[in-house]
This record gives sequence, structure tokens and C-alpha cells, in this order.
Amino acid sequence: MLEMRPDCERCGIDLPAQAPGAFICSFECTFCTDCADALDERCPNCGGELMDRPARTGKALARNPASTVRTFKG
Repeated sequence: MLEMRPDCERCGIDLPAQAPGAFICSFECTFCTDCADALDERCPNCGGELMDRPARTGKALARNPASTVRTFKG
């Protein structure tokens, strides 16, 4: 199950689990659309490809809430 991190690691913007606009690599490093574009869809941490993160909504989100641990590295 994806960790669903709550923010962009590069700029710190909020990325709610139920909303589109987040990108992740295979290690779940998480970035917003603008940062993913600026990074040419490559994770600066591992070099992996950044892909659209699926949204988690409804009962799935209620049963498996998103992480609250912020990972903004600035």
C-alpha cells in the first residue's frame, strides 16, 4: 500500500491523498506537478521515473489514511 505522503518534498505544497496532482517514484518520493515538470519527471533522490500518484478516496481513505509525516526537504 502506498504511503501517500502529504506534501511535495521539493516545495512543501500540500498534496492531499484524495486529490490529483502528485507524482511518485518507486520509493514513494513525492512531488507536485510543477516540481515534477521542473525535474523532467526524474526523482532527484534515486533517479527513478516520477509517475502520477493514484488518488485514495472514500472508504479506502477512511480505512487507510494518508501519512501525516511531512517530507519537505527544501
